[in-house]
Amino acid sequence: MPRIQFIAADGSEEFIDAVVGLSLMENAVSNGIEAIRAVCGGNAYCGTCRVYVDPAWRAVTGEVTEMELPLIEATDDTTPGVRLACQIPVTPALDGLIVRTPLSQE
Repeated sequence: MPRIQFIAADGSEEFIDAVVGLSLMENAVSNGIEAIRAVCGGNAYCGTCRVYVDPAWRAVTGEVTEMELPLIEATDDTTPGVRLACQIPVTPALDGLIVRTPLSQE
């Protein structure tokens, strides 16, 4: 199980043991990461599962997809490394992944 670190806007940290094959969002929700609201349940429709991928991990998680881009643009979030957690599949290669969560998912 890949171990993933979530760093909240206030600097607090939580670690989860993620299930391979689920999305980062699904893993965050099932492990009680409060900053991940996931209102649409992972359908890439609401943008409430935004995370900021640590620079060292951006090549591994990949670039923003065409499906994500309109939702990210609608939030006006221009933070480097912004992604929708529902669009990041968890693989063994993500062991050690560090993501930050926004102050608000609104």
